[in-house]
Amino acid sequence: MVQAYILIQTEVGKASTVAEVIGKIEGVIQAEDVTGPYDVIVRAQADTVDELGRMVVAKVQKVDGITRTLTCPVVHI
Repeated sequence: MVQAYILIQTEVGKASTVAEVIGKIEGVIQAEDVTGPYDVIVRAQADTVDELGRMVVAKVQKVDGITRTLTCPVVHI
């Protein structure tokens, strides 16, 4: 199992809607709108890194209102 944080920037005023829509995507554990340089932070999981990448590109980035994403995989060192 691979987990990652996805940091999202949105258009002005869209953070709450983006978080709500992303929260319904399969594999998303949590999606919350926040303050700071990013507008939404998502915790997601998938069986493989490839599946995680496909989820981000095919599902998350297609949500209306997103301008940029940064995916940070969780590592256990």
